[in-house]
Amino acid sequence: MPISASRYFSGIALAGTVTYLSGCSPLASVLKQAQAGQALTVQPTVLESNGENVLFEVTAKVPASHLRKGAAYNLGLSYRYQNGLRQDTVGRLTFISGEYTYDEQQKDQLVIRKQFSFPYAPQKSPGELVALPDARETKPNGKRVKGKELVVARGIVTTTRLVVRQDTAITLLPETADNNMSGTRVLPFFFDAGKAEIRNYLGTNVAALEDFIEANQHTEKVMIVAGHSPDSLDRHDPRLADKRVQALLKYYKNRVDTDSYLNKVSQIDFETEAYHRRWDLFLNKVQQSALKPAQIDSVVLLINDTPGTYAQKEEGLRRLSFYDYLDQYIYPVMRFGTVAVRYSAPKRYDSEIYLLSKKIVEKQTEADALTPEELRYSANLTPLLAEKQRIYETAVATTGLWQAYHNLAVVLLLRSEKEVNPKVQRAYLRRAAVNFTLAAHRNPTAELFYRVGSAYHRAGDKLEALQNYDYAIKLGGPRAVLSKVFADKAALEIEVGQLDDALRSLSYSSKTYQNIMNRALIYVLKGNYQGAADIYALAIGLRPQDPLLYYCLAVVAARQQNEPAMAMHLRRAVQLDRTYANRAVEDLEFRDFAKGKQFMESLR
Repeated sequence: MPISASRYFSGIALAGTVTYLSGCSPLASVLKQAQAGQALTVQPTVLESNGENVLFEVTAKVPASHLRKGAAYNLGLSYRYQNGLRQDTVGRLTFISGEYTYDEQQKDQLVIRKQFSFPYAPQKSPGELVALPDARETKPNGKRVKGKELVVARGIVTTTRLVVRQDTAITLLPETADNNMSGTRVLPFFFDAGKAEIRNYLGTNVAALEDFIEANQHTEKVMIVAGHSPDSLDRHDPRLADKRVQALLKYYKNRVDTDSYLNKVSQIDFETEAYHRRWDLFLNKVQQSALKPAQIDSVVLLINDTPGTYAQKEEGLRRLSFYDYLDQYIYPVMRFGTVAVRYSAPKRYDSEIYLLSKKIVEKQTEADALTPEELRYSANLTPLLAEKQRIYETAVATTGLWQAYHNLAVVLLLRSEKEVNPKVQRAYLRRAAVNFTLAAHRNPTAELFYRVGSAYHRAGDKLEALQNYDYAIKLGGPRAVLSKVFADKAALEIEVGQLDDALRSLSYSSKTYQNIMNRALIYVLKGNYQGAADIYALAIGLRPQDPLLYYCLAVVAARQQNEPAMAMHLRRAVQLDRTYANRAVEDLEFRDFAKGKQFMESLR
């Protein structure tokens, strides 16, 4: 970690300050005496980004002799960047009663210690923290005299931005033209702990069910099932699963009565089943989780081979070291209900798919001239992203199927990659995230909610991304998908400064290059430099030609004050990618070596 240091501004340096002031007024006297022997300390000495903010602490000491009734000494803090063209106000230290204390070592010195922060942005590095001293009358609209501006710290070290995130390629779903419109629609629902009320927010399919009923597909059969989690809130009511089934059944019948003209409740075959104390459903979710094989085996052993009642086994689960994973990611999805609808629709004949799709998009013919599959398939027949987008937007508006929302989101992602304007790019990414969300609510899988989180992550909407990564994990799924979700969740947690949470997420993911690099970065940020170097060495075996890897090793060596190792790794990074030379020149991690011979030679 950076070593704490103080910047002292002695009375000798104040001669210029006094001449800077006009005359020798009482305020000028206050300013002069306050600055005589003044000391400012900033920790860290070089400002660092911590997640989305730059956090630091300022300690100011001034002689108590400067105090005057009706006057106050101030230090206004600002951050200046972009070669002095931009300056943001950070805060103020004011030596008035209640703001300062007396120094324990020097009783004639007043002390203010205060924490400050300001939002991080890439354009703010490099920059400098400056203090502007002044003395002013405390009465309203009182007079003020200024001292000379002091540079108290440089910034910003951006090592936290070395987080690695490898985007998984997202491709369009394959489209085929199929006239068979019959099928089964499965809509999962989730309930709050101990409750049977249908909720209309994240984790439900209320809107999707309403859209389906209003679409008036000929409904043959509806099957409704529901269950409960093992925790005490759910199991205290032995009929909770039955109540959840009845809530869904009543809701479905009411909607058919009010919103469907083709179907009648009396003509639909309804079948219901409530799942009570089903350990097999619980174990299935556990086996599809990101728990380690040994942890999964311990759960299976406890449930299948340990004697005891249902409640006693749940108490046994609570004593497991990883119970928090079960409580956070498994129990919520055990509080489920599922509505499965078997439906049919008349077949339609094929036509000139592409020409008809253009007419549908341009509103020259009705949308039912093509099946939903044919309309989406027509997007494959044009190479233009803008035209693909219009087709999928039409498919979304006319069918509301999850495949249309998904492929529209993918097209928006592809368009974002071709944009050079950051604002336009971010707008495309946010629209992609919204459409992935709509797709995921219609087909809730871990992979789709992962894509929602990924799109928000790319757009910089970190809270939304974190929530959707979390929900993807709760849904459960293939280990490969969950491993990637936890990997990107860890990367995001590093970006927002939640290092311990990131380490926990990494423990549920596999040992990929991304995860190795990010674990090493966490060690760097926590000050375990040797541990970080050891982990980076593992990454060399996976990607020996990666310039970022050697640049990270150079940062570690710089923090260890190992100039030869720093120069060696930096030289290798620059050899592999010349852009790292410019990056190193501006990186404050190398401030102690920037004028040295070895540093300069490593950039050639």
